[in-house]
Amino acid sequence: MPDLSTLSRRKALQLLAGAPMLPLAASSSLLTGFVTAATAATPATGARFASAVFTGMAAPTLSDAAAMATTSVGSSLAVTLSDGSTQIFKLAYQPFFITGDMVSDGKGGTILAGGYVDIDGKPIIDRSVPGKERQIFSDSPDGTSLLALPETTVPGIKGKAVFAVVQFEYTSTNQAGADTYGTLPSPIAVLTLDQDQTTGKLTLVRYHNVDTSKVHGLWITCGASLSPWNTHLSSEEYEPDAAFIESNKTFKAYSANLYGDEAKANPYHYGHLPEVTVNPDGTGSIKKHFCMGRISHELVQVMPDNRTALMGDDATNSGLFLFVADRETDLSSGTLYVAKVGEGFSIDPADAGATLSWVKLGHATSAEIEALASSLKPADIMTVLKEDPNDASFTRIFSNGAANWVKLKPGMEKAAAFLETHRYAYLMGGSMGFTKMEGTTVNIKDKVAYSALQNMVDSMVKGGKGWNAASGIALEKPLVAGGIMAHSLAGRQKDQTGAAIDSEWVPVRTRALLVGEDIPADALGNLANPDMIGNPDNLKFSEKLRTLFIGEDSGSHVNNFLWAYNVDTKALSRLMSIPAGGESTGLHAVDELNGWTYIMSNFQHAGDWGKTLHGKVQATLDPLVRANYKDRFGAAVGYLTAENTSLQLSKA
Repeated sequence: MPDLSTLSRRKALQLLAGAPMLPLAASSSLLTGFVTAATAATPATGARFASAVFTGMAAPTLSDAAAMATTSVGSSLAVTLSDGSTQIFKLAYQPFFITGDMVSDGKGGTILAGGYVDIDGKPIIDRSVPGKERQIFSDSPDGTSLLALPETTVPGIKGKAVFAVVQFEYTSTNQAGADTYGTLPSPIAVLTLDQDQTTGKLTLVRYHNVDTSKVHGLWITCGASLSPWNTHLSSEEYEPDAAFIESNKTFKAYSANLYGDEAKANPYHYGHLPEVTVNPDGTGSIKKHFCMGRISHELVQVMPDNRTALMGDDATNSGLFLFVADRETDLSSGTLYVAKVGEGFSIDPADAGATLSWVKLGHATSAEIEALASSLKPADIMTVLKEDPNDASFTRIFSNGAANWVKLKPGMEKAAAFLETHRYAYLMGGSMGFTKMEGTTVNIKDKVAYSALQNMVDSMVKGGKGWNAASGIALEKPLVAGGIMAHSLAGRQKDQTGAAIDSEWVPVRTRALLVGEDIPADALGNLANPDMIGNPDNLKFSEKLRTLFIGEDSGSHVNNFLWAYNVDTKALSRLMSIPAGGESTGLHAVDELNGWTYIMSNFQHAGDWGKTLHGKVQATLDPLVRANYKDRFGAAVGYLTAENTSLQLSKA
């Protein structure tokens, strides 16, 4: 093969034309040198892509404060070809925008990226500081899906039109510094991106806000995934507790911002699974699936059968939930299950783990549950008390770490299963003892699913808040740094009644794959080993790279990180450092899109300082973070790429 370093960039690209490679990040600041991308057959050798290995970066320190205050990348990817040759790619981060930027609406005008609107599409204004009134925008972009359509109708595209769906979970504060978490209806947008067919670079050409009025608006949209049928599966976490909604000031503020009336929003309309379909013109439509359980939806992973969905549940006293749709590519009806953990549950990766069995909660259609949500009050479904009534007809359970005494109303089993899912799952014998089960993804080849437990505390620990022996989860001590569980998948399973579960992708055993390590505060302030995962959140798996990507939401690492874990070599590599005080979000591993490979990644709330965790760095880093990200009101939406090419691992 010729020495490509001696060729011009154009000649080298011509030589490699048609060969899968890593796309160019066209920002001039990234074009510091040409790196070839011979990851598929070349005319000279016929060598093809064989494997790829990430080389990690060190965690930034205060000696390079600028790196701690931004998205810092010092990692690389080594691609091995079938002839044994290796090519090295230095990685870099490429943002589409920082929230609060004015971007093109595709109609000759501009729109505020991450901007909030009410049920009628009118901007929601921050009036907290007189004279500085402005539309509120999010500092917390989250779930992102990158996709292509067979045909598109977006004008002005020079390469190929591809689309990213991006949701904005919340905004942290108003301009006066008051906490605004959960008080605003989450926006969700479709980005039209121009994919350069020579370099693979993605350029934003249109930003479209999806109209959410027909689904009652969106509540705290967190993680997301791309369905096998090319739609964006969103989330609504921390479902508002309908039984005690009258005392929920956050929900009243949400209702006021959405409807202009703090009493109008119905809590039973939130905590479900929204699905966004992208249209060829770069617009999008949305529907909510009310039949998948009203839980703290963090992220859903649909299996290759197009019917089975494994769901993250980000709560204390959370469960592992499974939904099996009646029809392929259609989540509007199906059967909901919750896992029962058998003996042997452990967070030691050396242990075999515990068996999982499944409790059927019910079957429903989305339409019938939405109708129940709109017509029933909490007291119609069950009585819920926070103090012991000394009445044997009530059952003591735990909900979000607190004891409840509940009694189901006659004939309300279906309503309870789908609108009071956490409490009903507990009553039915599900293992409601996990804490903050967040991202979920699947390794199809090995038939293994993965779930992130942001931390392993409280209801997972003997004597902890919300702990119950019936869950089958009884750790001797907490692990704040959390970890990742691996679930073996199989078919021919039966529920607790002996009825067959109509899926070949049912988790049957769970064991620990990776865990973090709690430590006393180190010289920088880290409370978890910075060379191990800490508080994992987003998870995505790349079949081609055989790699589990892990994004952190940590109160234990001074900087949160994006990691790559090779399931074959067991190598853990730090790919990127998030601005201090921020959270790694929006993870989406795209093996191939028109021949190119991408790792989508966002971050949230840079500079969200913890007094203990960031006490040694805040004074130095706060001015830098403020300068980088709109006085801490902005956050980035973008992707991880190679320094001067985007990843392309197979022929386009």
